[in-house]
Amino acid sequence: MTVAVDDPLIASMAIRRPLPLHESSRRLRELYPECPRVYGVAVMGDLSRRRWWPLSEALTTDRLQTMFDLAAEETDSPTAVAHQLAATLAHVVIGRVIPLLVLEARAWDTGLENLWVHVDSEGAIDWVGVTDPTLRALPADPFFDDRRPLHAPNPVRDGIVALPSEAALTTWVAHRSHRALEPLFAKLEAVSHGAMSVPAMWHVVGTAVVSAATLVPLLAGSSELTAMQRGQAVLDAFVGFGLPVRGTSRASGGKVLLN
Repeated sequence: MTVAVDDPLIASMAIRRPLPLHESSRRLRELYPECPRVYGVAVMGDLSRRRWWPLSEALTTDRLQTMFDLAAEETDSPTAVAHQLAATLAHVVIGRVIPLLVLEARAWDTGLENLWVHVDSEGAIDWVGVTDPTLRALPADPFFDDRRPLHAPNPVRDGIVALPSEAALTTWVAHRSHRALEPLFAKLEAVSHGAMSVPAMWHVVGTAVVSAATLVPLLAGSSELTAMQRGQAVLDAFVGFGLPVRGTSRASGGKVLLN
């Protein structure tokens, strides 16, 4: 039997003005109620900032070096530690937004300046927040169904804006994620003294996209084909930017999502 966990950090959120991101994140948390921080993000304006820090500080402080050093104390493989941190960064930036993209054709901004991370008592990242909660969506999004010309959506007020097509949405997600991960991976390569190459880190990104696009529709009971197509479109956009996210092919239910 599935047991919902009353997470104290989520329970303490003070949501003054419900926005589409709040609704989407609540639905994502319901995919895995035993661990409600696995999917979805927080809105930083709803929270106390204890144990939160801007992801951009990974570039300007020794936080990433500290994370690497602490993990290295538990293993004699710098490569394994670098891979673990690359997977963490990939999940923070792209792995968390893919579930929303494949399920609802919505996405928050994964730009480096928009993301914050929450750490547990041991300094490990266990949740993600955004400073700007504005979602990008498609014109057919249910939010826009009852809108009339005199009450057109306003991104600042309503927290959502339409992009013209699926291609525009998936390309935007890939572009913003690329711009965030590129400097993070360069920093990780430096702090790990080249234990893992940047191209190998981008392959981890491809794996994160494939994993999310494969698992989430199974949890949600939604279309595996739609999830596969949207995940594939993000990978295609990454490849278009010259990023080595592809490797072996993976199959799920007779459908193939290339990574």
